[in-house]
Amino acid sequence: MITKDITIGELLKQAPDVAPVLLSAGMHCLGCPASQAESIEDAAMVHGLDVDELMKEINDFLEKNKA
Repeated sequence: MITKDITIGELLKQAPDVAPVLLSAGMHCLGCPASQAESIEDAAMVHGLDVDELMKEINDFLEKNKA
């Protein structure tokens, strides 16, 4: 389970397939250096997103797509 304090960079290292979930939420700067060190919680706040809803989407996606 992914938590909201993980950085975007670490999330993408652990689960690169989750990128479309972040992109569809409006996080289009996944490759930007600043975003790599930003937590999901901070990124959600900057983008005006509900972090709990985003975490649910991320974890649901990862659960459905695990090997």
